[in-house]
Amino acid sequence: MKNMLLNRLLYLGYYFKKMNWEKYNLFLNYVNRVYGISKLYLFLNSVFDSMKYNISPMEYFLFHFWEKNFVEKEKWAGTGFMYEYQRFMNPYSTRHVLLNKGEFLKHNAEFITHKWLEIDNGNFDQLRKFIKSVQGKKIVLKNISGNCGIGVQIIDTRTTTVEDIIALAKENNLTLAEEFIYQHDELNKLSPSALNTVRIFTQIVGDEVVILGTRLRISINSNVDNLAAGNMAAAVDEKSGTIVRPAIYSDITKAPESVHPVTGVDIVGFQIPHWGLVMKKVKEIALYNRENRSVGWDIAVTNDGVDFIEGNHDWCKLVYQLPVNQGLKFELEKYYKG
Repeated sequence: MKNMLLNRLLYLGYYFKKMNWEKYNLFLNYVNRVYGISKLYLFLNSVFDSMKYNISPMEYFLFHFWEKNFVEKEKWAGTGFMYEYQRFMNPYSTRHVLLNKGEFLKHNAEFITHKWLEIDNGNFDQLRKFIKSVQGKKIVLKNISGNCGIGVQIIDTRTTTVEDIIALAKENNLTLAEEFIYQHDELNKLSPSALNTVRIFTQIVGDEVVILGTRLRISINSNVDNLAAGNMAAAVDEKSGTIVRPAIYSDITKAPESVHPVTGVDIVGFQIPHWGLVMKKVKEIALYNRENRSVGWDIAVTNDGVDFIEGNHDWCKLVYQLPVNQGLKFELEKYYKG
């Protein structure tokens, strides 16, 4: 009990240090204005619930805890719980394969269909050759250890010189180049601004792959599809590959969307192409990486089939729970008791 209290206090200090206070205050003011709850009450309760339910104060708002009772609150997996769960499932000794995008691509080469290059030790001659090999197409530059789509650059090699691309990579410490993946025509109709990836959460139990959840990440006038970048995520029926609920934002001031706000394409009822192949391949790659037992896979669906972007050892509890408007900690507790 004493150790748990100490851990929760340490977590709280970490949350305060890393807090996006502008966003926290936006949510605080929104709930105060719309629900008539005092700001002091909300602040104090966000701190209290952070300690009690192992969530961050920001997640108090993201999970709508101001309108939930203690039974409902117990169901939600927050940052503290997920840190402990993922540390157990994907230990430091094995997660390096998922932490480094280059290592992931090498290790899982049989599941990767697009060209890519790790820029070793600033060797930009390699990058020159890579650009020539995909001339006339787009490329993606990113940091090999980056996450949440931060710093990702999409460049058209037809309109940007090789030297300008190299200068951009140097200036922004972009150490991984990938051939741009063109998504399936149906996904492009839904949202053409970015590659919209399927996120599937898997859990290894013995020789079996348990599917914890299936989601589609949907871009909104963005060159990435990450929820943290202002985009949406939607729940997908595991058997059919059909979106079954309106897509959600991680911004509580925005309502869920049944229709894409830019393209006007229906989100609810949208059928993800090649779904049987998606499910087959994700189970194969999960078993191939069984030393990491719980992974969030980012999967591209193209006209030709399926390609893998990355596997996440610290997969997002928001993309997992918010699209179904349900706390799913009890699902994870089947495999981890803490």
